[in-house]
Amino acid sequence: MSQPLLIEHDDGVDRVTLNRPDSLNALDPALIDALNVYFQSLQRNRDTRVVVLRGAGKNFCAGLDLKAAMARRAGQQEPPGVTESLDSQRRIADIVMLMRRCPQPILALVQGAAAGGGFALALASDIRIATTSARMNCAFIKLGLGGCDIGASYFLPRLVGVSVASELILTGRFIGAERALAVGLVSEVVDEDKLDDAAAPYIDAMMTASPVGLRLSKECLNMSVDAGSLEAAIAMEDRNQVLCSRSEEFSEGIRAFLEKRKPVYIKR
Repeated sequence: MSQPLLIEHDDGVDRVTLNRPDSLNALDPALIDALNVYFQSLQRNRDTRVVVLRGAGKNFCAGLDLKAAMARRAGQQEPPGVTESLDSQRRIADIVMLMRRCPQPILALVQGAAAGGGFALALASDIRIATTSARMNCAFIKLGLGGCDIGASYFLPRLVGVSVASELILTGRFIGAERALAVGLVSEVVDEDKLDDAAAPYIDAMMTASPVGLRLSKECLNMSVDAGSLEAAIAMEDRNQVLCSRSEEFSEGIRAFLEKRKPVYIKR
């Protein structure tokens, strides 16, 4: 059997591929477990500075593998109890929480379907680039469930505003690439074969940042989104700038700027 999650590390960048193309990279137990293990491993990882998340084949991720889920349920004498169901639900939700907690920025490359849980993975990323074929939706409400799942009710209003978020969550309708660009859900829309080329400048820019500065910037953004006041956000910014200014990376960054070259940061 092929691995459900492929991880290729190259000089500070992890390229992570959901690898179930025959199932539109739908989330089955093996892929869910692999995503949890991977994002948990990033918490103290100093070698990986940027994560690029994508799907194998023509789709990003079609959400939960319903065929596999229904097949498992068919073999049970009784439907799962509340505790078992909550455990299963939380295993999926843990992925997006780990994505937000990990210090590395995550760049999602979205092509084809990004539905339900797949949409949640894209929303939990820091930057999204889409191809013209990208179609994203909160599929949950079309399945007899509530429209708010796996962080959608948290991420969407913050990314696109309450009105558009309400539309997508309450109807389950798809949002295409061009409209996603117009409402600020994605940073760029490119042709199908241009994803890697489009991602390169983002990766290069983040890799040019000091490792500690990049990590603290993601942390500060996370904190500031929910900050109770301007004072709270500025307090976090002040703390991070003082920490960065005391590092050797800051000295190298200044030297590189003055010498008009790319900085070279020592791995720590």
